[in-house]
Amino acid sequence: MRSVDEQLARVLSAAVRPAPVRVAISESQGLLCAEEVVAERALPGFDQAAVDGYAVRSVDVQAAADTGVVLPVVGEIPAGSRQPRRLQPGQAVRVVTGAPLPTLADAVVPLDHTDEHPAKVTVHRPVPSAAYVRRTGEDVQTGDVAVRRGAPIGAAQVGLLAAVGRDKVLVHPRPRVSLISIGDELVDVDRTPGQGQVYDVNSYALAAAARDAGAEVTRVGIVSTDPRRLREVVEGRLLLSEVVVIAGGVGGTAGAEVRAALADLGDLDVTRVAMHPGSVQGFGRLGPDQVPTFVLPGNAVSALVVFEVLVRPLIRSALGKSNPHRRTISASLLSPVTSAKGRRGYLRGQLLRDPGNGSYLVQPLGTSGSHLLASLAEANCLLLIDDDVTEVAAGEDVRVSFLSQRA
Repeated sequence: MRSVDEQLARVLSAAVRPAPVRVAISESQGLLCAEEVVAERALPGFDQAAVDGYAVRSVDVQAAADTGVVLPVVGEIPAGSRQPRRLQPGQAVRVVTGAPLPTLADAVVPLDHTDEHPAKVTVHRPVPSAAYVRRTGEDVQTGDVAVRRGAPIGAAQVGLLAAVGRDKVLVHPRPRVSLISIGDELVDVDRTPGQGQVYDVNSYALAAAARDAGAEVTRVGIVSTDPRRLREVVEGRLLLSEVVVIAGGVGGTAGAEVRAALADLGDLDVTRVAMHPGSVQGFGRLGPDQVPTFVLPGNAVSALVVFEVLVRPLIRSALGKSNPHRRTISASLLSPVTSAKGRRGYLRGQLLRDPGNGSYLVQPLGTSGSHLLASLAEANCLLLIDDDVTEVAAGEDVRVSFLSQRA
C-alpha cells in the first residue's frame, strides 16, 4: 500500500492556485491579499479630537492644577466639519470626538476635566501637548503598506482597506470545487428511500467540508452511473473547477466502470493508501487543464476522513496558505484505543481540557467502524495513530488533529 505521506505529496504537487482577481472589499474576507496595498493618504487624514472636550493650546492650561484656568469658548466644531477654524492664544473651542482641531490647538481637554461651561469654561487639570489628539498619519502614513501581499484578509484588514479609501482589492480567489455522488442506491433527501435505497449523504457532507476549507462549492448531487452520462457531467465540471470530487464507485465492479468511463479524460490512479478508514481511493489529473480529481469511498465517514486528510490540504494550498494542514497537538487518552496494523489510524475523538492543569485530554468516540456517522458528528478532533501502533493504553499521549472551523 502507498503511504499517506506519499499520497499527500502526489496530491499537493497538483495544487493549482487560481489567478488573482479584483473583488469588492466586502467580498474579500477569508481570502489572501494578492497585492501590496499602499496607502494614498494618511490615516487619520487630519489632526482630530480623540474625546469630547475643548481644543486648547496646552501652554494656556498649564496652571490649571493650581487654581484652575478660565478660557472663553469661541465656538464649537462637530465631527465632519469642513469649515477651517483658528484658535487664538487664551481661547478654547468645544469639540466632539472625531472633530478636526482648529489651527494652533495642540491638545484636547476632556469634558470631565472642566466645568463644561458653554461660554467661559474652567479647566481644572492641565494637559500636555498632543493629549487626547489623533495626529495626522499616526496610524498609517502616505506611502505605507496598509495590507501586505499574502496577508489573510479578516475583519481588521477589511476595515483598514476601507479606512485608506480602497473599495476593491486583488485577492487569490477561492478554488472552485465540484462534488458528485454516484451510486444506483442513492436518492436525494427530498425523496423517500425505497427498499435498498439510501439518502445521498456524501454530496451534502463533502460540500460542507469544502466550504469549511475555503472553497467555492458546486454540489452537483447524484449522477447516473451510465458511462456516457457520467463522463459528460465530469467533463463539464472539469471546465469549471479547480478540484473535482466524486464520491462512490471507487472499488470493485463499480470502480472499474467509473475508471473506464473517465479513461479518455486522463489517468485516474485508484490505489490502496495505508490509512483507515478510507484505504481504497482514487486520484488523478483529468481534462485539458489537468484538474485534480478525487474518487472517494461511498461510505460517508470514510469519504469525510479522506477529504480531511487529502482534499482539504489541496484546497488550502490552492488558496495560497503557506501551511495547508490542521494544527495538531499532543493529548492524553482517557480510554484505550486499537488501530489496524500497517495503516495510519484516524479515529474520532472529543478533545477536552484538564480543569486542574489545563493540559489536553482526548476521549475516543465509538468504535472505528467506518459506517458510524453519528460519532463523527460528535467529534471535534481526529486521533492520529501511527502505522506501526496497534494499541494505545489510557493515559498515554497521542497526536490529535483539530476538526473545528477555528483550527
